[in-house]
Amino acid sequence: MELGPYARVITAVVPFIAASALRLMFGKCRATRLLLSIGTMWFAINVLLAPYAVGMRQDISKLGSIFR
Repeated sequence: MELGPYARVITAVVPFIAASALRLMFGKCRATRLLLSIGTMWFAINVLLAPYAVGMRQDISKLGSIFR
């Protein structure tokens, strides 16, 4: 299943926004700091790797066909 461009943006942004909202609601505690850190890393990884997603998918499929 391939995600469209809008779905990719939503999957990158929603965890960050949700963690930010939880932090605003519950304040600074260990759990909200952890969730915000994970959400920020998830967002950064998705944004930084987005230009390489198509090429990486093709490389992975090529590797899969080599080992079959």
